[in-house]
Amino acid sequence: MSWLVTMRDFCREMHMQDMNVSATPMISEAIGNDVFKDERKNVYFNPEGADKPLKSPIPFSVVEAARDYRMKRLRQKLSEHDCDALLLYDPVNIRYAFDSANMMVWSLHNAARYALIVADGPGIIFEFGKCEHLNDGLPAVDEVRLAKSWMYFTDGVRVPERVAAWADEIEDILKTRGAGRRLAVDRLDPLGVEVLKARGYEIVDGQAIAEKARCIKSAEELALMRWTVRVCEAGMARMYEASEPGRTEREIWAELHYENARSGGEWLETKLVTAGPRTNPWFQECSDYVIKRGDMIAFDTDLIGPYGYCADLSRSWTCGHVRMTPKQHELYSASLDQIHHNLSLLRAGLEFREFNERSWRIPEKYLPYRYSGAIHGVGMVDEWPLVLLHPDFHNNYPGVFEENMVVTVESLIAEKGSESIKLETQVVITATGAERMDSFPWETL
Repeated sequence: MSWLVTMRDFCREMHMQDMNVSATPMISEAIGNDVFKDERKNVYFNPEGADKPLKSPIPFSVVEAARDYRMKRLRQKLSEHDCDALLLYDPVNIRYAFDSANMMVWSLHNAARYALIVADGPGIIFEFGKCEHLNDGLPAVDEVRLAKSWMYFTDGVRVPERVAAWADEIEDILKTRGAGRRLAVDRLDPLGVEVLKARGYEIVDGQAIAEKARCIKSAEELALMRWTVRVCEAGMARMYEASEPGRTEREIWAELHYENARSGGEWLETKLVTAGPRTNPWFQECSDYVIKRGDMIAFDTDLIGPYGYCADLSRSWTCGHVRMTPKQHELYSASLDQIHHNLSLLRAGLEFREFNERSWRIPEKYLPYRYSGAIHGVGMVDEWPLVLLHPDFHNNYPGVFEENMVVTVESLIAEKGSESIKLETQVVITATGAERMDSFPWETL
């Protein structure tokens, strides 16, 4: 496990530097603003050369152990909910269960492949045509069948006929295996639900089963997630280097996308990179806005990286790496205070309610511009749980932070007429606190 120790040591060393070492100022031009280029960020490039992609050092045995753990988690939750089978259409859930991935983004909006896990029975992939070979060698896949799709896109007015054939096959499998009629389903168009109910099946929320299974990570999953964070931080280093006047928001975003793609990653869930006046209000995606010297650049990675895991990190810094204005400094300081305070509260056994009661209180002038949540889970994508900020917590559900959950701690700080500061860190919940998975430095104040 020396590779894992090395990765953990790297993260911890970088985190200590972030906490204890000031950035080295480099005065590059006499332009009226000092330029402070943070050399700590250079170590996140590939040490073999920034022009080269990162290559995972993780042994295949770790991938195999993660696969085994994930399927066992799903079967455990299936049993706890007293369900006879689990029908999966969400490609993220299929990836979690079987490590089977095929046209992930396309299948997010085209119900062209699905899977069935029979309690105490087989795991079956129903694959898109001519793609059956993609499941070769996957240990949780007991059988591969050709998917029977019934989308209007592919089947038009023949959808009723096709959905009947689809339901016939599902029913035949369950009958043959002696399964009952309590069927969990994660995502299904209304017609499919109607047809299954008409055949006497009780439909249970399969997404709840999947989310509760996914929320607790094994040691091997954590190792895979740490590697995704490593790739993400290399992309962030590219973004930092590219943050010069005259570049567009889209160009900065593309640096992250490029590093992820060439280092074995998959996609970015959003394009949340904005600068200057476009940072407020938040949730504007990147554009052709030409970034000016001194503009605050703020972003949220939302990166689905190697092995299908998510690195959800946020940072903010100035274009041209110039000293922050007093207002930027004030906002950034408040945002970092919120991160550090809320991070310090986290530990296994802490109730969401208790976290809320002790969480950082947002000053009145920032409240209208606050973020949508304080904490949320992360795995292959953003996932359960979500813990809302204190002004909104009356709408939250109850829950408890558990050991080996992975969550992010969020902050968005802005006021009327200002830029926004967006910060976010990803952590593992432990018995005694929270261990950060990322170490990319905050800005020096």
